[in-house]
Amino acid sequence: MPQTATIHAAARAGPGVYRPRRPAATLLHRTVRENLDTFLDGSFDADDLTSRVPRHVQAAFGDYLRCGILAHGFARVYCAGCGHDFLVAFSCKGRDICPSCATRRMAETAAHMVDEVLPRVPYRQWVLSMPKRVRWHLREKPEVVGGLLKVFLRAVETTIRQSSPGAPPKARFGAVAFVHRFGSYLNSHVHFHILVTDGVFSADEDGGAEFHPATDLTADDFISVQTKMRHRLHSTPAYTSS
Repeated sequence: MPQTATIHAAARAGPGVYRPRRPAATLLHRTVRENLDTFLDGSFDADDLTSRVPRHVQAAFGDYLRCGILAHGFARVYCAGCGHDFLVAFSCKGRDICPSCATRRMAETAAHMVDEVLPRVPYRQWVLSMPKRVRWHLREKPEVVGGLLKVFLRAVETTIRQSSPGAPPKARFGAVAFVHRFGSYLNSHVHFHILVTDGVFSADEDGGAEFHPATDLTADDFISVQTKMRHRLHSTPAYTSS
């Protein structure tokens, strides 16, 4: 039986059947395929932060154009029970441009965090974005990214602890930080998305952890964190001199 006929018959069989992707038929793939050379040649209007296309961006585009295409490699899957076999194209396993691989990684990461890492307490997302003159330092001096993240987490933790009734001075919060290194236009834009417990933990008498939910957070608290970060950025030599 021809492979296309086998796939169509399997599709009618119900859920749980492998259905190959057709990435080359999508609008995104066609757009990248037809315009990538022009984009990499730099024949577009761009400011000083996007005038150079980093190698990792070029590699991501190249990997995406090969993702899910049988001509670029595949594995043969064989069922010993029914004797049926089919081909599965290699994926790029990227986490940026490819919607299929990025979505799969996102779903796997979320499932792992929910099932294995995060305790059952309320959470809030905090986002830290920097002005353009600071982004240059974060791009050219990646060693300062971790230091900036620590400063931000310290400010957030202090604010949450002060807004959690009954929390002792040494209570700690929980946070998972994701560093994003580009914006929606693939421009250099290091910023942080951080999942933070909406409260803090302290040790109880039995050696466990007691959660103190934050119930007094107001708009003024968020403005206070923003003000602290603005002051720290403007007063730090690493960001104010080039």
